[in-house]
Amino acid sequence: MRLTTTTNVSVDGVMQGLGGSDEDRRGGFDRGGWALPLVDTETGNYLDQVYGGAAAFLFGRRTYEIFARSWGAMADPSLARAVGDLKAHHDGTLLVPGSGALVRWLLA
Repeated sequence: MRLTTTTNVSVDGVMQGLGGSDEDRRGGFDRGGWALPLVDTETGNYLDQVYGGAAAFLFGRRTYEIFARSWGAMADPSLARAVGDLKAHHDGTLLVPGSGALVRWLLA
């Protein structure tokens, strides 16, 4: 299984999703939704291909909580065993959207 990440990060290191202006205002961040106005049709089509082509998704805790608002929460979100099974027994792309702390941990 191939690991792919999607990350929206500004030149000065601000990482945030494509949510609206109220997304993730922890730490006094007052510019929520900065990335959304930058998404044009070409970018949207590309993201549709990336997300649509994923065999599975892996989320960090905070990103999971954001996605769960739209996609619904799992009854048991503990996925350590499931991730191992995916890597060992499946082909395709394991997509990690956002999840900065998780991506840094995976890279290490």
